[in-house]
Amino acid sequence: MSLPRIENGSRRDFLRGAVQAAGGLTLAIYLPGTQAAEPPAAAPEFEPNAFVRIGADGVVTVIAKHVEMGQGAYTGLATLVAEELDAAWAQVRVEGAPADAGRYNNLAFGPFQGTGGSTAIANSWEQLRKAGASARAMLVSAAAAQWQVPAGEIGVSEGVVSHGARKASFGELAPAAALLPVPAGVPLKSAQDFKLIGKQAPRKDSADKVNGRAQFTQDLHLPGMLTAVVAHPPRFGATVKSFDATKAKAVKGVVNVVRIPTGVAVLAQDTWSAKKGRDALKIVWDESKAFKLGSEEILARYRTLARQPGLVAHNSGDADAALARSGRVLRASYDFPYLAHAAMEPLNCVVRIGDNECELWYGAQFQSIDQSSVAALLGLPPEKVKINMLYAGGSFGRRASKDADYVLEAVHIAKASKSRAPVKMVWLREDDMKGAYYRPAFHHALEASLGEDGRPTAWRHRLAGQSILAGTVFGGMIKDGIDAVSVEGAANLPYGIPAMRVELHSPSDIPVPVHWWRSVGSTHTAYSTETFIDELANSAGQDPVAYRLALLDQHPRHAGVLKLAAEKAGWGQPLAVGANGARRGRGVAVHEAFGSYVAEVAEVTVSADGSFSVDRVVCAVDCGIVVNPDVVRAQVEGGVGFALSAALHGAITLKDGAVEQSNFHDYAPIRITEMPRVEVHIMPSAEKPTGIGEPGVPPLAPALANALAAATGKRVRSLPIRTEELKA
Repeated sequence: MSLPRIENGSRRDFLRGAVQAAGGLTLAIYLPGTQAAEPPAAAPEFEPNAFVRIGADGVVTVIAKHVEMGQGAYTGLATLVAEELDAAWAQVRVEGAPADAGRYNNLAFGPFQGTGGSTAIANSWEQLRKAGASARAMLVSAAAAQWQVPAGEIGVSEGVVSHGARKASFGELAPAAALLPVPAGVPLKSAQDFKLIGKQAPRKDSADKVNGRAQFTQDLHLPGMLTAVVAHPPRFGATVKSFDATKAKAVKGVVNVVRIPTGVAVLAQDTWSAKKGRDALKIVWDESKAFKLGSEEILARYRTLARQPGLVAHNSGDADAALARSGRVLRASYDFPYLAHAAMEPLNCVVRIGDNECELWYGAQFQSIDQSSVAALLGLPPEKVKINMLYAGGSFGRRASKDADYVLEAVHIAKASKSRAPVKMVWLREDDMKGAYYRPAFHHALEASLGEDGRPTAWRHRLAGQSILAGTVFGGMIKDGIDAVSVEGAANLPYGIPAMRVELHSPSDIPVPVHWWRSVGSTHTAYSTETFIDELANSAGQDPVAYRLALLDQHPRHAGVLKLAAEKAGWGQPLAVGANGARRGRGVAVHEAFGSYVAEVAEVTVSADGSFSVDRVVCAVDCGIVVNPDVVRAQVEGGVGFALSAALHGAITLKDGAVEQSNFHDYAPIRITEMPRVEVHIMPSAEKPTGIGEPGVPPLAPALANALAAATGKRVRSLPIRTEELKA
């Protein structure tokens, strides 16, 4: 998912209170500023704000504050707890936390509960280890008191507490442990003592997803529930002028038709009946204020903007002067289209409105925004809005809604229906493709001057595209008019260039809804910067890897993954000759996103007609201490496939303001036959964990484009890649 990293100056967390419930131990973790009652002198009551719960049956339940949407969050969070608790992996289960930012906030975001920005493990690294270590200490103390032996002589392994021949399970000790105070300042394990962290423990969600027990929103069926689909305007900014629901209500299974702020909703006994009812609606749309520009018109405007100075996002040295006096200047410009998230499970949400309360079920990603938005709509206190976090079938940033759009739509439907029946709002694939939020389209213009040694002496980079942050609760990240996520990866370019200037144009009058998309700004900045640096190396007659390394002497982690990827890919060794005269090439890119560093080398084979295959991608990743190497590899492999889909096929285009794509037939993901062999190599590290869900995405497209240039001599300046541009 896909939210920018937000630095938080205070990441301290502390432990307070122990609670007892149903013969089990529940350990509560509180953060600075939360209001938590001190436990009374008598046996404490159960409190539901725990990260760790141990039942009398010995089952260790980890309460996950981050949604599991395929990225492995449940496995990673459970590993942190189980490691310090010394639990047996088989006895650990995971359940999603309720919406309560006071107890389950994301430490990287401040007083905010949500999943995004590849922060799940990074912000939980110490917090959940302390939760496990404190629970372990309490179990040990309980055993020491029962056995009348020093706590220091007691061992814990695989969920069993022992002293000599005496043994007790976690479940047996949990009731007594729950009565003890939480110890302060518990020590955490040293890396050399890890038994689970760094190992390939089986994922906690895999079995349930294979056997069908995993519950996604689409699986949920409540008694009396109605399913709703919505007819949305065909253009952004259009509204309902009038509608006739006569034929829709005549469809078998249709129960009601209601108007809501985003369109007209049809409620039925099942999804198919709701869709057929929607198809039968007669709607007249008011398009007097609708947006009616096409994609090419938008990009043409961006190209005009990029010829003018913009707001300064970065300035070091005097790039303008250096470019003006240089006799050797290279220029390149790039176009990037709108992109859809296209998750496997389209948007959906189940709502039940009761007396002075509202309950929701869905793959909640931004609980704080959703809870407060629903509360405001219904006039309820936020604590009266209960969110049940289910599995999400992918997101890539879409479910982390800046304005709770689809959740509010579901609540509007339930409210307008004036029925106590629960409502499941379902977006079909076409709804998601035509009326959702998109990765913004962008235009980049770059210029660089080269010195006698071939190295860049100046660099100017102008970007034009919509702001994701403007008008949202994250608007504080816009400084001096600069949307931080628009220029990430460009304003912090790691290469040692004496004069560098980055400028941004963010037009505010284009109403196409934009959103974070897996790796956000780095999706386009990595492409333009890494293909352009490759052009500079080629112009200087220097090896692309050596050229980059010479400019990365102040950035050892960039250099480290670059060297590793090049070594594992056999950089410098000739590629095998292509069959039937096919051209072959190898390209490289390196990029930092969300605190992690990834280099990728792509190998391609190009036929005379311009068609090509991506044969192999070698990745090197430095994401700090690795909690589960299999999950890291899976995320990088998945990132390669995700990025390759965009590079080869991805484009949401507008014609007269209407989105032209509607489903996977015209917004195609890659097929299995297009997926290359992917190798992932992980750098050993003693640094704290950083993000991994997104950083594997940005280097792929530029590495691919650089490989195509190596094979054909032709530079790809716009995405998706068009094979006709690569013909021999």
